[in-house]
Amino acid sequence: MSLSLEQKQAIVTEVAAMLAKAQAVIVAENRGLDVGAVTGLRVKARKSGLYLRVLKNTLARRAVKGTPFEGLSGQLYGPLMYGIAQDPVAGAKVLADFARDHERFVIMGGAMPNAMMSAKDVKALATMPSREALLAKLLGTMQAPMVTLVRTMNEVPGRFVRTLAAVRDAREQAAA
Repeated sequence: MSLSLEQKQAIVTEVAAMLAKAQAVIVAENRGLDVGAVTGLRVKARKSGLYLRVLKNTLARRAVKGTPFEGLSGQLYGPLMYGIAQDPVAGAKVLADFARDHERFVIMGGAMPNAMMSAKDVKALATMPSREALLAKLLGTMQAPMVTLVRTMNEVPGRFVRTLAAVRDAREQAAA
């Protein structure tokens, strides 16, 4: 059953709209996967904000034309699944984890705006910490000097209070 021209145009428009908001596109060959495995992948992808779509390559070429992912056109051959992600690390993690468990699912490569990625690059991206973890590390790094300053400034009156308490205790012992 082939698609009508209107259906094809609607698919290209939908994918182009997703590409406009995307930070990464990951392309994987999905030859020979069973429906249950793909359904499980779709559930995980939906939870992490990854848009998955199996498209005809000609429709995918039309969708990426005129976008920052246009260089991806050279990688579009064979039965492919397209993962379009707003968070590149989360999308790469979902697909790399699935590829590790299913040998027939092969990551072919991907793209970030105006930059192509090989399959090795996508797997390296999957090993990076998430955006939230990186922001937490950055915040901790920015906060460390202020915390150290406050602790140092608090140590002077604290040491004075401990000294007074020691003098008081010594006088009480001498009086007794």
